[in-house]
Amino acid sequence: MDQAPVFLRNLRIMAAIEATTLIVLVFVAVPLKHLGGTPTAVQWVGPVHGIAFVMYMWMVITSAASGLWRRSEVVRLLVAAIVPFGGFLNAAWLARKRIAR
Repeated sequence: MDQAPVFLRNLRIMAAIEATTLIVLVFVAVPLKHLGGTPTAVQWVGPVHGIAFVMYMWMVITSAASGLWRRSEVVRLLVAAIVPFGGFLNAAWLARKRIAR
């Protein structure tokens, strides 16, 4: 049985989670810290995003090592994860890729 569609679904979900935590960190927690004097927002959201980012990177690197992606696709998956809203572009791209399989 081909596990690629399941993996693509899981990677898409993880990309969306990583993107959401990055957006909350950058556009909510950091402004609350610097403009609102509430550092606890970053203290909570920062580690959550860190865990999501590491899990996403682990999934991308593991799949790249297995030969599932071309080099340009791996670069796309990695670079978009560090740009706010880039993870949502990856999630949409992964959904289209899953349907095409």
